[in-house]
Amino acid sequence: MEIGSARIGRCSKEHQKIYQSWFSYVDSDGDGRLTANDASKFFTMSNLSRQDLKQVWAIADMKRQGFLGFNEFVAAMQLVSLAQAGHILTSDILKSEVDFENLQPPAMEGLDALLPKKKRSSGAEQNGSQMQLAANWFSSSSKSAKVSSTPVTSIVDGLKKLYLKKLKPLETTYKFNDFVSPSLINSDFDAKPMVMLLGQYSTGKTTFIKHLLGSGYPGSHIGPEPTTDRFVVVMNGPDERSVPGNTVAVQADMPFNGLTTFGTAFLSKFECSQMPHPLLEHISFVDTPGVLSGEKQRTQRSYDFTGVISWFAAKCDLILLLFDPHKLDISDEFKRVIESLRGHDDKIRVVLNKADQVDTQQLMRVYGALMWSLGKVLNTPEVNRVYIGSFNDKPINEASAGPLGLELFEREQDDLLNDLKDIPKKACDRRAILADKRIRKTCKGS
Repeated sequence: MEIGSARIGRCSKEHQKIYQSWFSYVDSDGDGRLTANDASKFFTMSNLSRQDLKQVWAIADMKRQGFLGFNEFVAAMQLVSLAQAGHILTSDILKSEVDFENLQPPAMEGLDALLPKKKRSSGAEQNGSQMQLAANWFSSSSKSAKVSSTPVTSIVDGLKKLYLKKLKPLETTYKFNDFVSPSLINSDFDAKPMVMLLGQYSTGKTTFIKHLLGSGYPGSHIGPEPTTDRFVVVMNGPDERSVPGNTVAVQADMPFNGLTTFGTAFLSKFECSQMPHPLLEHISFVDTPGVLSGEKQRTQRSYDFTGVISWFAAKCDLILLLFDPHKLDISDEFKRVIESLRGHDDKIRVVLNKADQVDTQQLMRVYGALMWSLGKVLNTPEVNRVYIGSFNDKPINEASAGPLGLELFEREQDDLLNDLKDIPKKACDRRAILADKRIRKTCKGS
């Protein structure tokens, strides 16, 4: 998952300039993305076999985006160079002890003759494209109704264009954005997949995020008392900082504009925590306040807590419900929160955290009690996936877990991590499904 960001740092500036000129040559539409069609024509100049080129693409496009950015293009060129030198291409080759900084660019047959030709013709092509654009503006309605044959560089780009051209005008006409859901903006399509963590206080939500990142995020605090009193979106950023919710909700490049409908009372309890981290380049996390229980339920929150949860549930790609073996009761507020997740059942995963605090016999009883409690609230015959473990940086308590429990926790943690790794790969499918649901709602309302 870190292939693109890691390779560019191990490439000399001289070679980077060469790759930049090559990338500009292949990127005919100048959108910074190379489709498989464009890349395949260019890669055949290396005279590698078709099988080798397929492997180059598979390794370089680790994110399964369907296109290559500049960083992935550099990685692909280094793979081509290694293949020409006789190396066998595997997914681990870029993590090997190869001196990438001094690795020479690959030999591309006939490329040197094409680059000057490209530069000479760029001015004429630009003028021609401007003339064609002007002609399109003043063309007749019958011609403008034709579907453009211009390819899109990814499925997400295609969905974005379809929405802006076809669906958004319909939503505006029938006031769909006023009564049902606000209009989508570019950041709604381009945002990274999100994982939301829900649970009562001290079930290990913040600790879970810290465990995955290897460190705490800016503004995080962990303790036995309720520590997270606000919604915190943990995202990738150039440096460590916390951004207030009032600022985040109006930023055009952030997918949180819809949260303004919950008022300033909520926005004062919302913030974005940014930090540079390889995992956050692909996934963002939503840390939530602990769900109230007992006497605390009588104290009303100053904003629509359940409504905010429902809003985030629609945006998130995965929802983790965290439970503690000593806190299996589902309070009235927690019940309302879980009921607000209906329609997103496929996103829900249950995590029985801190499972090493009880022995094997007690764990079996706790698991049964948890499934019984959830069955009453979820009201579905299907059993949700439950991950059992202790997701923190402390070693597992072998005295309580025993050898069987230790092996079980390790397997469960691996399964959960694999589930998280699959999120970026499925994000494109998720956006297509959400677009389909929005289209059906719009057409039904109209």
